[in-house]
Amino acid sequence: MRAVVLRRAGAADAAGAADVWLRSFDAALPTVVRPRSDDEVRAYFREVVVPSRETWVAEAVDGGGVVGLMVLNGDLLSQLYLAPEWRGRGIGDRFVGLAKERSPRGLSLWTFQVNEPAHRFYERHGFVAVERTDGSTNEEREPDVRYVWQP
Repeated sequence: MRAVVLRRAGAADAAGAADVWLRSFDAALPTVVRPRSDDEVRAYFREVVVPSRETWVAEAVDGGGVVGLMVLNGDLLSQLYLAPEWRGRGIGDRFVGLAKERSPRGLSLWTFQVNEPAHRFYERHGFVAVERTDGSTNEEREPDVRYVWQP
């Protein structure tokens, strides 16, 4: 198994993080319509996410580049995405552990209702579904669910 290090993202990681987000989103959520083009997503990562959010990347130490990302915004776990070929290797578990260390008083997150694998993943890590919506307040207009973890 190839080794992966988790570290804070820098400006040079924005393109790799956006690529992981795009590939992961498309693979995990094929029925969800993205409201932003690939170029808009890349610009958002370059101009907003990496410079102004607590962004972490998983990087393959053998030069494989960015293979995962996690974004924290206070006690909100706003993003956790892995390159499709890197799923099932414990990287997501490591990211959640890091998120809990960074927000020891609790975390919340949103995921789409259609993303059953994400529900199982977060529930396995102690998150509890506390709210479901019709999606009218998110960009994708996709029904979602809010999860909360309390220590």
